[in-house]
Amino acid sequence: MHEPLTAAEYKAIAANIQLPTNAFIDGAFRPANSGKTFKTTNPATGDTLAEIAACDASDVDFVVAKARQAFDDGRWHLRSPGERKAVLLKFAKLLERNRHELAVMESLDSGKPVRECQTVDVPDTIHTIRWHAELIDKLYDNTAPVGSNALTMVVREPVGVVGCVLPWNFPLLMLAWKIGPALAAGCSVIVKPAQETTLTTLRAAELAHEAGIPAGVFNVVTGGGKEVGEPIGMHMGVDMVAFTGSTPTGRRFLHYAADSNLKRVVLECGGKNPAVVLEDAEDLDLVAEQVVNGAFWNMGENCSATSRLIVHAKIKDELLQRIGAYMREWKTGDPLDPENRIGALVSKSHFEKVKSFLGDVKTEKLSVVHGGGTHKGIYIEPTVVDGVTPSSRLFQEEIFGPILSVTTFNSLAEAVALANDTNYGLTASVYTGSLRKAIKLSREIRAGVVTVNCFGEGDATTPFGGYKESGFGGRDKSVFAHDNYCELKTVWIDVSDRSVDETIR
Repeated sequence: MHEPLTAAEYKAIAANIQLPTNAFIDGAFRPANSGKTFKTTNPATGDTLAEIAACDASDVDFVVAKARQAFDDGRWHLRSPGERKAVLLKFAKLLERNRHELAVMESLDSGKPVRECQTVDVPDTIHTIRWHAELIDKLYDNTAPVGSNALTMVVREPVGVVGCVLPWNFPLLMLAWKIGPALAAGCSVIVKPAQETTLTTLRAAELAHEAGIPAGVFNVVTGGGKEVGEPIGMHMGVDMVAFTGSTPTGRRFLHYAADSNLKRVVLECGGKNPAVVLEDAEDLDLVAEQVVNGAFWNMGENCSATSRLIVHAKIKDELLQRIGAYMREWKTGDPLDPENRIGALVSKSHFEKVKSFLGDVKTEKLSVVHGGGTHKGIYIEPTVVDGVTPSSRLFQEEIFGPILSVTTFNSLAEAVALANDTNYGLTASVYTGSLRKAIKLSREIRAGVVTVNCFGEGDATTPFGGYKESGFGGRDKSVFAHDNYCELKTVWIDVSDRSVDETIR
């Protein structure tokens, strides 16, 4: 169902695709109040794809009023759980029906390989929407054990108007991670996609409205961080912000909340994620395959990317040899060719940032074991750098590109110390043949997700988020994500004999 098409088929879709250009507010596409636009470009070619509405604070005021009206009149959250579930399932069906268009649109806008869009991003987006839809009528409220003189209910209620601020690296999938539980809970959402990647979010909003999500419940406001993101964060009519992106920007939303209405803020931020390979790892081919996938999937533009390989000194050389063999399968080139697994970086400015780390390799006289080159345009080859020390920028800073640093250790304690030597704590991977060591390291590494003998983020059933500067306030995915978008209300009902006697008198 999600097998890739041929390069010719993808290019034919791209040639005929209709791209959305306006914000989606209150059930309709609308230009910015100012009439201004900005260009969205194809990173692979530099060509302009479309002129998108450049919204500002006046548009944010308008959309918040419409979202608030939709919430207050109950057109969505007062529907029965079964009704809301049916609408979201229809939304997922429409996403499925338009999967090829969405995959091409995502690739054109972000530079992502269309094969990954078709086989990972789009199907996972659909699955996420379906999973949260099916959960709607399976979450029970509670009663509290307060004795016979009272009946106490603990009930969930939707938090209200939610601002969802998205990153550019997984536009569709991060949209689903936010709106899946938010819409399931009954909230009205205002989505601000990244300025670099707006197209699929706008198309998804159109399909959601077609599925029956009422006007004002799912809105998309396009534009820059200063012009749109900050007004959402500061707005007194927004009850919550769910943000995925860089840690510095996440900090700003905490300030916005403090300076406005103390709105709830949930942050999923950066990562500097280790893959710790112990001497007793049983299958180095498997380890190599998983480390390569973790480091270079989505060009390393991934907050959970395996950017640090921390490997026992005795097996480093053998592992790096096998990593090189697997890297031969990761071809770099035209994102619309499904044979390529490395596409263009998202923008020229991001390309220059990632490229600067290759400059550090020369400055620090490190060893490039594999890759290290750049291609015409804004392509960077998958690169493995050996001899990286904890003092290096390659070890400490989030690169967000296809560069894997290699550091060795000689003891278990040293491995844990290296893994934790970062301000981040999003994900980690441990490779070992010992169950005891696997449990020990998974407990001692300070990260929100730890995988053993594989790279991954779990699935829709497992919470995703980090420790330290990688996260704040909640988790994406799983049943726990619904807690982000709900308030807990206690209802205490006095049923004591005294109150009955007084009522009778």
